[in-house]
Amino acid sequence: MCGIVGWVDSDSRTDGKASILDRMADTLRHRGPDDYQTWMHESAAFGHQRLIVVDPDGGRQPMVRTAGDEQFVLCYNGELYNTEDIRAVLKSKGWSFASHSDTEVLLISYIEWGPDCVDHLNGIFAFSVWETKRKRLFLARDRLGVKPLFYSHQGGKLLYASEMKAILAHPDVEPVVDRSGVHELLSLGPSRTPGQGVFKDIQEIRPGHCALFEKGKLSVKRYWNVKSAPHEHTFDETVERVRELFMDASTRQLVSDVKLGTFLSGGVDSSAITAVAADMYKQNQRGTLQTFSIDYKDQARFFKKNAFQPDRDEAFIQLVSQQHQTDHTIMEAATDDLMDRLKQAVELRDLPGMADVDSSLLWFCEEIKKHVTVALSGECADEIFGGYPWFYRKEDKERKGFPWIRSLNERNRLIRDDLKGDIDVEWYMLKRYDETIAETPLLTGENEDARKHREMSYLNMNWFMQTLLERKDRMSMGASLEVRVPFSDHRLVEYVWNVPWSMKFHNDQEKGLLRQALRGILPDRVLFRKKNPYPKTFHPDYTRAVCRWMDDILSDDGAPLFQLFDRDQVRKLKDSEGKSIDTPWFGQLMTGPQLIAHLCQIDHWFRTYRVQL
Repeated sequence: MCGIVGWVDSDSRTDGKASILDRMADTLRHRGPDDYQTWMHESAAFGHQRLIVVDPDGGRQPMVRTAGDEQFVLCYNGELYNTEDIRAVLKSKGWSFASHSDTEVLLISYIEWGPDCVDHLNGIFAFSVWETKRKRLFLARDRLGVKPLFYSHQGGKLLYASEMKAILAHPDVEPVVDRSGVHELLSLGPSRTPGQGVFKDIQEIRPGHCALFEKGKLSVKRYWNVKSAPHEHTFDETVERVRELFMDASTRQLVSDVKLGTFLSGGVDSSAITAVAADMYKQNQRGTLQTFSIDYKDQARFFKKNAFQPDRDEAFIQLVSQQHQTDHTIMEAATDDLMDRLKQAVELRDLPGMADVDSSLLWFCEEIKKHVTVALSGECADEIFGGYPWFYRKEDKERKGFPWIRSLNERNRLIRDDLKGDIDVEWYMLKRYDETIAETPLLTGENEDARKHREMSYLNMNWFMQTLLERKDRMSMGASLEVRVPFSDHRLVEYVWNVPWSMKFHNDQEKGLLRQALRGILPDRVLFRKKNPYPKTFHPDYTRAVCRWMDDILSDDGAPLFQLFDRDQVRKLKDSEGKSIDTPWFGQLMTGPQLIAHLCQIDHWFRTYRVQL
């Protein structure tokens, strides 16, 4: 994976542009520490930070190719999983190739098909193509939003980058957060509206969207979305098709010129990917697959069962690893490991995040990077197959609003009283919720229950899944680790979208369809265990540590946190060690110490980014 950055404006002078471009690209060095290259000509300047995964010599960027009287310049972050399929089609059209990299295949795809090239791609990507003579810039992002792409359009200038920090490094962009941005933080955080960058003048290319910038004008369009249609297959046919699509997606994503491993939590999703990868390694005589899991110091001593985390993962991890003979490593994080990375996690996201749910993943990815450069992970399965309680719990289905944001009362309680006339967290949250519901592709003639399940699936795909994909991208790339997510394969998503809920919830179990499709791949003990989310620490030392951080903030009269939050209410929360709020702030894991840490992260974000309200 890589980091891309660039801009196009009406100024053809190159004086000073190189130093600005270098400063912007340097903020993305963690995304691509292996190589840095630039390309500049008149009104265009592009930079590329590269993490080498495939074809070290043939994949250098920005990549330039001339066809006819036009010169095309590509900056690309991602991975194509149908590279050889596209290469064969392009060869049949007369194109030749100088490398085996997917970068060259992507560039020639654009030359051949123009903006329609995105319809031919299977992969995770964010890229730009500059046409030198025509002076036109094309931007595109993958269908499910695995790879990030932000931009700022000001007058006749367009800036873009893999992360917002690179755009903020340009002298023309200020870290201003207006009323809309404040609502994003307080109503939706740590999620955000698709397409919104929270900072004023920074937007995001949404998943499945592309854009053209020409003569100072920007046009953005959607090139992909799920399409609703009647599901014609029987249950057995559906099970077989899901299995085929999953196997193909996982197999395609195992291509790499560097060492590769898998995340293994002992849950259905990561275990299935591990099983496929391990078997392919054996068949191709590639050696033993390396697998990795995270745990916490003294977790067995302090772990407390609850509705969301019914058991620990150890026994299931061991079972899968032994069955498939993987080389498994358990990484055990200490409280200091989590605390030391809470601030860095904010700086990788460019926004306050999910507290130790982020920092533990960052530490985990750093440890994995000591062994491999590429890893496969199980994200997206829950959103696509209906793995969360809110897909089937009656109270969640009937609630208006995002089911993972049930903390409106708590959010309101913590906001300063003098701001409540200007900030309406419920109004803003429902506004964004209604926009997404209205956008959902529905099927004429479906009953109300089927419609609601489509709406819930669309909400999850466009919101909750985006938050988790953003977390995985920023934390993994913060460790210079490339993570691939087979369940985000758009062919699998398109197919499952139209499968009725009665099939997805087979045997009244979340992801019942997926479990049936994986029979024989996983032992039943793993296949039919109750879902367990990403593990968090239960150690009291962590609670004490985040409370000490909050004590420092509370003792600072000028702490920027209190531009938005009520000091007395935050003190009560800290004094109770988070127990005064029992509803998760977001999702299922952000309670107690996670909320205190999240507020500390907001304060750090204000200070570090010099946020102007």
